[in-house]
Amino acid sequence: MSVNHGRLHEQIKFLRRQFLQDGGLPFTDVLSHASIAQALEANGVFWKDRIYTPLVTLWVFLGQALNADQSCSSAVTRFNAYRVSRRLKPCSSETSAYCQARKRLPERFFSDVARQTGRALDDESQVGWLWNNRRVYLYDGSTVTMPDTPANQTAYPQIPGQRPGLGFPIARMAAVISLSCGAIVDLGICRFAGKGQSELGLLRRLMKVFRPGDVMLADRLMCSWAEIAALQSLGVDCVVRHSVIRKLDFRCGRRLGKDDQIVSWPKRYPRRREDRAFTTDLPDHLQIRVCRVHVERPGFRSKLLVLATTLLDPIEYPKEELASLYRARWNVELDIRSLKQTLQMDTLRCKTPSLVCKEIWTHVLAYNLIRTIMAGAAAKFDIDPRTLSFKMTVQTLQAFQPVIAFIDRRDSIVRMQLYEDFLVAIAVHRVGDRPDRFEPRKRKSTYRRQLFMTVPRHEAKRQILKGLKK
Repeated sequence: MSVNHGRLHEQIKFLRRQFLQDGGLPFTDVLSHASIAQALEANGVFWKDRIYTPLVTLWVFLGQALNADQSCSSAVTRFNAYRVSRRLKPCSSETSAYCQARKRLPERFFSDVARQTGRALDDESQVGWLWNNRRVYLYDGSTVTMPDTPANQTAYPQIPGQRPGLGFPIARMAAVISLSCGAIVDLGICRFAGKGQSELGLLRRLMKVFRPGDVMLADRLMCSWAEIAALQSLGVDCVVRHSVIRKLDFRCGRRLGKDDQIVSWPKRYPRRREDRAFTTDLPDHLQIRVCRVHVERPGFRSKLLVLATTLLDPIEYPKEELASLYRARWNVELDIRSLKQTLQMDTLRCKTPSLVCKEIWTHVLAYNLIRTIMAGAAAKFDIDPRTLSFKMTVQTLQAFQPVIAFIDRRDSIVRMQLYEDFLVAIAVHRVGDRPDRFEPRKRKSTYRRQLFMTVPRHEAKRQILKGLKK
């Protein structure tokens, strides 16, 4: 087993060049040579002098995540086209070598590179992108489905209540996303159902990603005493929507203003042993600020928004500013939509649990690299990165990547001019600010209706052979 350091260096430079990570542009050190080499060394990745080295495998995997056709055969065909354009000997068109190369790489290698990229991008965010000079992180969860194989069903069982053979394996994931630049700092994966398999359970696993002085912004599901108290013990503040389960009375507590008060939430002793161990070192009481804001829109009824937060200073953090911050929570829904729909991660393709996790982390890495390009364009033209279109950035990157790959690496002047044109093309596509937009959730065009399976596939095929159903 030997490592050709010269080839490794060239492959890292090519991978960085594909995502504008070289030259004098902003945010060019997010995907650094040191971070990739450190991830390889930390996970003990060594390889022979073969075609599908770890960096080549990662590059092909990223192209598979970004392309509309995410099949392995299409990814190998694109890699062959690249080798032919470089006057290299084409590899086999079979996908077995590429799939085996993905299996050889440990899952932690993909997760380490994705986490380091997201954290590096968030650390380089400009001060003007922050909220009151504080870093705000959005937290929310979603689900993904995968092929119905016995291995996937064992690791991520289908939804309880579905008949065997009629459902698909489903996994729950939760992400910590930076509000300033949209980078995914960390992500957790678990089963859809079971003890501890929830967004609150994943939050407990991801708490180490927060640092003192950070602010977590989440929906009312995160309005939990144990999680808020644990985050406050780490020096992290929270802004969540008040849960409807907890009793609310504005006649009690220390009054700060109209519909604004500080209340004391007593400690609740859970029944489960794991929850008792989690809350043992937490204080007996938690000081929470509860404020109520009236949201008024012309032509609509006024709506009450009740927030619970650990930001207790009403002068530094007025309740109207907290309401405006909570309105920005909707960005996490858009970010997850970009990850699942634009990058097509809602339905995974891998057939084993280990490859499923690698596929998820590869999509997260591709997402963070796209956010890096958007942050570079925003910094260059002095605009907010949240105003740029994620989908148009992906389309522009797909159009420019072949040109970037064919440019001679020694011709830095032409490459920098191409980078400039690339950033200009991204900055043109701005997303309009439409805070009060609403649309009916209906389709104008009619789609062909298809019948759903009511029995497993092998039984349906047997019925077709017997002539019972057509």
